[in-house]
Amino acid sequence: MSVASPPRTAAHGSSGARNRVLEERPLRFPDAGSPAMMTKRGWWLVGLNFLLPGSAQVVAGNRRLGRVGITATLVSWLLAVGAVLTSTFAQTVFLTLATNWFVLLLIQGILIAYAALWIVLTIDTLRLVRLVRTGRGARFGIAAFAVALLVVASGTVGYAAQVTGTARDTLGAIFGVSGPSVPPSDGYYNILLLGADSGEGRDSMRFDSISVVSVNADTGATTITGIPRDMPHFPFAPGPMQDRYPDGHQGFADPSCGWGSGINQLRTEVEVCQDGNALYPDAVANGSAPGIEATKDAAEGILGIEIPYYVFIDMHGFASLVDALGGVEIEVTERLPKGGGPQYDGQPAEEWAIGWIEPGLQRMDGDTAQWYARSRYTTSDFDRMQRQRILQQAILNQFTPQTVLTRFQDIAAAGADIVQTDLPQSLLPYLADLALKAQEQPVTTIELIPEFGIDEYDPDYAYVQELVRNALHPPTPTPTPEG
Repeated sequence: MSVASPPRTAAHGSSGARNRVLEERPLRFPDAGSPAMMTKRGWWLVGLNFLLPGSAQVVAGNRRLGRVGITATLVSWLLAVGAVLTSTFAQTVFLTLATNWFVLLLIQGILIAYAALWIVLTIDTLRLVRLVRTGRGARFGIAAFAVALLVVASGTVGYAAQVTGTARDTLGAIFGVSGPSVPPSDGYYNILLLGADSGEGRDSMRFDSISVVSVNADTGATTITGIPRDMPHFPFAPGPMQDRYPDGHQGFADPSCGWGSGINQLRTEVEVCQDGNALYPDAVANGSAPGIEATKDAAEGILGIEIPYYVFIDMHGFASLVDALGGVEIEVTERLPKGGGPQYDGQPAEEWAIGWIEPGLQRMDGDTAQWYARSRYTTSDFDRMQRQRILQQAILNQFTPQTVLTRFQDIAAAGADIVQTDLPQSLLPYLADLALKAQEQPVTTIELIPEFGIDEYDPDYAYVQELVRNALHPPTPTPTPEG
């Protein structure tokens, strides 16, 4: 006689199914009574949240929230990869987007939202971990690890958002002009580069450094033409100043307005002693000033080229830009004094100099670089012009991607304080693309000084214009017949 086996109860079946679920899906249905399992599960969830935000919720929590996190992460990765590819293979497109204030605002908003989402996902992940169920020693470790990863991840995203906002604000502060860009003139973008010191103690601001940067619109090849600040009797391009001085600038009608007929006195003449707004009524509205427009007209008349834009650098804050770049490296050829100059004629530099810049290769900070550009009492103005051009090139060499990325905040703050221009923001992508090309080529320098055959007291402006024309458009060599 056989004995029948007892029937399986509902409780037995339910317990078996539950055990199988615990074994197959421990992340979603863990054995909460096992501290070892809960500890291992906690480390896994925190790691998943860092590697792929949202994945912890998909496997162990709110799947809808998890899908939001994963989608946002994948979209962010795609945008990052797209940015890298575009910057590599379509630089003009990349620079157009990177200098557009609306695109930067949109990117900043996306980064802030993603950083906030990551914080929410991390907090929710810690809730899913159930720290009280983990091992005693692991509770603090898991929580600290999660917080550390959150600081690294969301902090990096937050910093990127801050940098993006700084870039947008800086571009708006410097390139506030929204007008259309002017096409290149005879194949070149010509920009008047002015340097002056607006610091305390200056009775009026005069342009101490005047040069024209000509950038080839196709190749990026750059030519810098330096104009001596005391160049006299210069012609003007057609405009209000040519109407006033049809035979060239002859000095101020009111001698109290200046100390000669040099081009660097134009700002004083136009803005202090004359009604500059009447001469150039649209200057201020277009992001310029009457004195700058008069200097543009003079530079055009001297060089014989069209100069639609200017960049003004306030030397009073120049040192901060050099410091923001981490200094500049320059080969100094002669000992130069620091200081404002002698108190009387013939006073030796050793008595008034507050310091010296010694010959040799130097890594200059902002203060030293400023004195390198300014120093003139033991050398000539022509020497100072050449040093300023050397310094300009050294600064351009420092604008490497690595320097800009690591020091962006400081560079942006310094640039917004010392740079003023009427370059429209719409032109920035093209100029930035040309700047990348220009870094691969040597810069041609022309100085309107005796070394280049220019009489400093009686310049031959026809010769000057021929010199510039040949530099920008070298004549094609005439082929010689064979034999």
